[in-house]
Amino acid sequence: MNKKLILGLALFAITSFGILSACGKEAPTTSQKKEIIVATNANSKPNTYMENDKLTGYDIELTRAVFKQLPEYKLKFQVIDFNSVLSGVDNGRFQMAANALSWTAERAEKYGYSLPLSKSATSVAVKPGMKVKTLTDLAGKTTEVLAGVQVATMLETWNKANPDKAMYLTYMDASYPLTSYVADVDSGKSDFVMYDQISLTQIIKQQNYNLKVQPIDLGTTDKHTGFNYFIFGKDRDDKTLQKKVDDVLVKLYKDGTMGKLSEKYLGGNFIPRKDEMSDAKD
Repeated sequence: MNKKLILGLALFAITSFGILSACGKEAPTTSQKKEIIVATNANSKPNTYMENDKLTGYDIELTRAVFKQLPEYKLKFQVIDFNSVLSGVDNGRFQMAANALSWTAERAEKYGYSLPLSKSATSVAVKPGMKVKTLTDLAGKTTEVLAGVQVATMLETWNKANPDKAMYLTYMDASYPLTSYVADVDSGKSDFVMYDQISLTQIIKQQNYNLKVQPIDLGTTDKHTGFNYFIFGKDRDDKTLQKKVDDVLVKLYKDGTMGKLSEKYLGGNFIPRKDEMSDAKD
């Protein structure tokens, strides 16, 4: 056989092997991605809800924006009732929760928190003629709450410390949506509902209820009051994921993505100030 032909075939074989080897290295990348399951109840508009059979909302779209910059992970959402959102993170079934989640000392013992995602004043939705500035103004009034959430715990603590100014709390099932809490105030079934200013304002506007949203003075509060977070577990892998998510959140804050999502889903600029991005975390 001609020496030039032999040399040519050898070079062709070497080149082909190199191409195949390179392809072999790239192909498995998709299957090598680690799946991250994010739990949400899809029942806390505007942070997480279903629209035309699609999961969306501020927390959801911000999560998607974060993981677009973390190609080593495969993102998956799991819609589940609220009580199972945190317990699922606790037992490792989910790696992260996105559900308009606030900070509490009890939760901080068990979970890791992201940088704050948004800030909204704690407010009440009431009839236009009802004057409310402090918790004292709600003495003897009725409201519906979900056991275990920050508002319920706060009102329970108030009632124990101020029995002469106590409110009447009706405990609802976890599947009862926030829109129904507000509808019950509009119909007169309850006197007020306490939640964040963003959510209450949007629901009343969308449903055209004759109600007002009034920020309420809660007295002394800590640095976490009014902020919304992602929640993670506390093992080593969870902390690694949390650090990566926080790093991307800083980028999305700086490039304006968080602000744009806030305007679109929350109805205004409700992102934290630059100093609050770190001060309100720990």
